[in-house]
Amino acid sequence: MEDKAGGSVAPQLDKLTLGVTRVLETSPGVAEVTLVEKEPAERHTIISWEQKNSCVLPEDLKNFYLMTDGFHMTWSVKIDDTPMPLGSMMINSISKLSRLGSSSLYALPNAPTLADLEDDTDEEGNEDKLEKPHFDSRSLIFELDPCNGNGKVCLVYKNTKPVVTPDTEIWFLDRALYWHFLTKTFTAYYRLLITHLGLPQWQYAFTSYGVSPQAKQWFNMYKPITINTALLSEEADSFVNKLDPNKVFKSKNKTPVLKKKLPSQPAGSQKSHTSTTSSKASSLPGNSSRKRDPQM
Repeated sequence: MEDKAGGSVAPQLDKLTLGVTRVLETSPGVAEVTLVEKEPAERHTIISWEQKNSCVLPEDLKNFYLMTDGFHMTWSVKIDDTPMPLGSMMINSISKLSRLGSSSLYALPNAPTLADLEDDTDEEGNEDKLEKPHFDSRSLIFELDPCNGNGKVCLVYKNTKPVVTPDTEIWFLDRALYWHFLTKTFTAYYRLLITHLGLPQWQYAFTSYGVSPQAKQWFNMYKPITINTALLSEEADSFVNKLDPNKVFKSKNKTPVLKKKLPSQPAGSQKSHTSTTSSKASSLPGNSSRKRDPQM
């Protein structure tokens, strides 16, 4: 079931989205705010997932699934009266909370896996305080959000031996397969997702290289409610245009331009100007008003 962010959103859904639908409603140029309403996940479905993956869901994520089996909100902006998809906020359902790096049944016998990258990436995290996730058996990684192909937000279990503990973290895996820490809990990540309005590539604001210049344009137009400005590089501001949403999405009906008339001169000055011109004309040799006598 799809509800648009007008008066049709149920009160419990409005609480779930922290009122972000009203924020988007009042933003200039925003159109087609859509929230997919989902039924709560069955408790036995959650238990079956835990048994299948040999781990226990963190309590906050479990309570989230007991309220709604996943989350998906999108919104668009109107450009030339045509809606263009822009924002996307998504949490996979419990059935799509699949493990990352698990071997596929249809994979080739000698095909490389993500675990083969451990020799290349394991040493890069030594200078960081937080230990990065591993693609092999040292970590359990589950995909929370596919990020529209810009990376993956993952639920990570790092303590798997001798048993998997319920202590989890939320990490962002970029397209180059580098890990970036986001939050310690799912609740904190959910707040980040909502307050950043699902803007494109917002997760890259928490990386060392930041968001792309194109994404910064949207950040400048739709400022998140809360944003980590220290991680957003200010160096690129010199080549990023400061767009005003009220000017970008205003109506194209042009107001008629009034032509300014030259100030009229006083009558006295016109007469003096005329007399001056006539006196100059009379002083010229060929313009004498008295005719010469032909006999002279």
